[in-house]
Amino acid sequence: MRSQVKEQPKAVHDVSCGRSLRERALGRAGSPDPVPQALAALIAVEIEAHCGHRRLKCRRLAMGWTVAQAVAAAHQLVESERLAKVGLSERSWKDWEAGRLPSPEYQDLLCRLFATGPVELGFAHDYSPAPVADGPSPLWRRQGPDGTLSEREAAQAGADSRTFTEVEATKRRDAVKLAGLAMASPATTAKILEQAAAEAMEFTRQAEATSLGSGTLNHLDLAVTEFNRAYSLKPPRAVFDAVMDYRRKVGALLAGRHTHRQKGELLTFAGWLSELLAWLAHDLGDARTGLAFATDAFVHGQQAGHGRLCAWAMDAAASISLYEQRPGQARDAALKGLSEAPGDHPLTVRLHAQVARAAAADGDAEGCTAAFRAAGEAYGTLPPRSPRRFGLDVLPLADYALTSYSATSFIWLRQAEKARHHAERALATYEAAPAAARSPSREAIARIDLALAHALLGDPDDAVALGHQALDSARVVDSVRHRAGDLASFLTRRYPRREAVEALRERLAAADAAARPDVSTALGHEPEGGTT
Repeated sequence: MRSQVKEQPKAVHDVSCGRSLRERALGRAGSPDPVPQALAALIAVEIEAHCGHRRLKCRRLAMGWTVAQAVAAAHQLVESERLAKVGLSERSWKDWEAGRLPSPEYQDLLCRLFATGPVELGFAHDYSPAPVADGPSPLWRRQGPDGTLSEREAAQAGADSRTFTEVEATKRRDAVKLAGLAMASPATTAKILEQAAAEAMEFTRQAEATSLGSGTLNHLDLAVTEFNRAYSLKPPRAVFDAVMDYRRKVGALLAGRHTHRQKGELLTFAGWLSELLAWLAHDLGDARTGLAFATDAFVHGQQAGHGRLCAWAMDAAASISLYEQRPGQARDAALKGLSEAPGDHPLTVRLHAQVARAAAADGDAEGCTAAFRAAGEAYGTLPPRSPRRFGLDVLPLADYALTSYSATSFIWLRQAEKARHHAERALATYEAAPAAARSPSREAIARIDLALAHALLGDPDDAVALGHQALDSARVVDSVRHRAGDLASFLTRRYPRREAVEALRERLAAADAAARPDVSTALGHEPEGGTT
């Protein structure tokens, strides 16, 4: 009579072994990211055969999750699919991996999470026979909720896995690796390939699916171009309303269906519209709204991978912050813009000049000089052909910054003669510009800088005359009134009894009063594409 040998329980490996199997399998499959569920299922089979864990744990390890990450993924699934709320904890999950059977509700949740059925997670028996033609396979087994393979099945699964490794090393090194297919039987492989072909077609359909009309992006391109051209020619209130309407429409389009390429273009259009809204809100005297739109433009530029848009947005933020007497914030915005701007672009010159202007506003003459030196060096490296922005040459913006910003900076540093020199140059530059590129508000500010220089030099009559010329501008926006207020206040302090000074103050007060209702209506209580 033969003696009976008691079968020894199979050793269960440390989780690090399962993780190593996962990494090797992913490497053979080309390291897909994210890992397809079909591949995760096959990796789980290999971990189960080799390491002896129950199936739920094998599936978790195949996904590369810790228990905490698996629990978090389940809660995220409940949230995204709007399922009934659950009180799932790490302790419950560990109990299930140890052999405790989850309730039917939690079984359903786990099957949803791993896109599989209860048998594959060890929650139920599978009594279906294995196909004869396929032979033994780790994907076909009759075992129950304990979630382990028999010794014979484990040996067969290990043999199949070794066979896969050998074939992969010798015959398929240069072949396309589809989710570890060699670990499956031929029939299963055929099914997976058939499903993969269908999924590939669906991926392509989704990549091309869009709710945008064929001419929508072209229309937006034309609209943004026209808005930028209208900026210096039409009242800011009227332009603000129209641009805001388009910004809302682009926001709605971003929430709809579109291709990845279309999303990038929509993000860019949204950013450009917000950049323009930032300037318009500044022109209408609402710094908070202007800075909010500048931030929105920067964020959309980042999402679109559009560095120049980000830099333009921070140029707007720097100017708005300076008018709010926040030189530190202005400097930070300009430096942030410089980190995004191309080194050989006129915008880089402008942003260095913004840093200089912020330093001057803070009383830092040395910092101002250094920043203007950097602006001049950047100007000297600009390419022969100037870039364009919405059809307009942007080189003049660098010229304006080197002259007008210099004039303003020397006013703030009380260097009157230098301020007069740069203000005269700035005014001559503005007046020489082609009619289509003229900026009435920039010209007005240059006149106010020149007026302030004359006032500092002891010539109040010329200062008052230049102040009136500035207020005669066709575009007296908030920044013009703000700087005219600086002029009137200085003249009043130095020449308190002069009738001409009082007349300028009265005219400015009337201009402020006339603008106030328009601003309140526009902003609910309206982005200067470079008036400052």
